[in-house]
This record gives sequence, C-alpha cells and structure tokens, in this order.
Amino acid sequence: MCFFKTFLYFCTQMNDKSIGEARQPGRVEVVCGSMFSGKTEELIRRMRRAEFARQRVEIFKPAIDTRYSDCDVVSHDRHVIHSTPVDSSAQILLLADGIDVVGIDEAQFFDSGIVDVCNTLANRGVRVIVAGLDMDFKGVPFGPMPALCAIADDVTKVHAICVRCGKLAYVSHRIVDDERRVMLGETGEYEPLCRDCYNKVDK
Repeated sequence: MCFFKTFLYFCTQMNDKSIGEARQPGRVEVVCGSMFSGKTEELIRRMRRAEFARQRVEIFKPAIDTRYSDCDVVSHDRHVIHSTPVDSSAQILLLADGIDVVGIDEAQFFDSGIVDVCNTLANRGVRVIVAGLDMDFKGVPFGPMPALCAIADDVTKVHAICVRCGKLAYVSHRIVDDERRVMLGETGEYEPLCRDCYNKVDK
C-alpha cells in the first residue's frame, strides 16, 4: 500500500510537470550574458512555449532598439516575435493588464524603474521573462541588470563563444572607436571575448 501511494504521488508530480507551462506562478526569470550568447533566442523560445500553452503573452522592448525592426524582437539569427516598443518601464505596467506572461528584451536599456515594474507584475501573478546584457563593453554591470538578477526567482546566464580562442565568452568587446555606453550594434561593432582575450586587447 505504501509503495502504491508513493507511485501515485510521483505520477501526479509527473503530470503536473507536463502541464506546468500553463501553471507558472508569478515570478521573474532573467536571461543574461554577452552579445551573441542567445539571450533573445531563449526569450523567444520561452514566450513561444507560453503561446502554445494558450496563455496571454506580450513582449516589450525599448523603443531605441531599431536594429532589425521597429516593432519586432529579432534575434541575431533572425528569429522573430512581435513586440511592443516602449519609451519607459512605466508604460509596461499600463500595457500589461490582463497578460499572463510578459517578456522584456534588452532590459539593460531601461530605466531603474524596470525593477519595481517586474516585481509588481510578479506579485500580481504574472510570469515575467527578462533578457539583457549583464555587462557593457568595458565589463561594467549594465544598467538595472544587477538589480534584476537580485530580485529574480531564476537567473540563466548564457554564453557566446570567444571569437579568438573558442572558450566561453565573458564580455562584448567593442571593436569600433566609440566611447558611448549605449551604442546599438552587431558583428561589425562587437565581438564576444573570453576574460583572457579581453584582458589582452584591453591593455
């Protein structure tokens, strides 16, 4: 009898996990890393799964990010999902009413209020999935990302591959002469480097 009860318990747990996508509680998930590490791909993947689970989803991005599209979130390998561009984090709260899963791309470009926005949504029962650069091109923690990682229920750090030695990349190295902290770019402006290679070129 004891074995049978244990077996039923594990079957129930397995069943809960199989439909768990539709039962995600309010939470904050952060996906961070350097450029070309697959952050946006992972964000899109999680949002697509939520769509398949028939949840109401909405993805937001900073309006300044117009590299591939004015309105869509587009990964470096051209995966696309429709998004709503916003000028400030406060707009997300206004536009996320009635949404089950909120995605936020390029979170490092948002103002510091994005942290309270994510907490507020999660406390309302919304699953919030945030993607962003953890460090800028000088290896300095970027914008609100450290605080977002601190309040997150789950943090996933993804890695690109160092273009010089093949190790896991550590930072997005800027290869053009521009000292602005915020400079949108692609492979013509940035390259992922491991810590050793970055320290060599930074000297």
